[in-house]
Amino acid sequence: MNATLLLRERLILTETAFAEIVIWRVPSSVRGSRHEFKYSLALISDGVCVLRYDNEAGKGDHKHLGEHEAPYAFVDPERLRADFWNDVESWMAKRSNER
Repeated sequence: MNATLLLRERLILTETAFAEIVIWRVPSSVRGSRHEFKYSLALISDGVCVLRYDNEAGKGDHKHLGEHEAPYAFVDPERLRADFWNDVESWMAKRSNER
């Protein structure tokens, strides 16, 4: 059985920022993860990835906020997307307050 693409979308958020979300169902878990999903959710601003959730093989579920990396407790794709969008909103609010 091959991987099945569940979601691929690119959403323009501002003139300089967009989000890109890709989620696959995989036949066996990615090394370091304990579920049947492979994912990458990223917020790009001014050509730089400022926020990313992913489960790169060997690293397992984690997220990047700027230069910092932290473990992520994956529950399901719906919760993953909700957590990502919460962080996107926080990042965008912080950025607008800095201007």
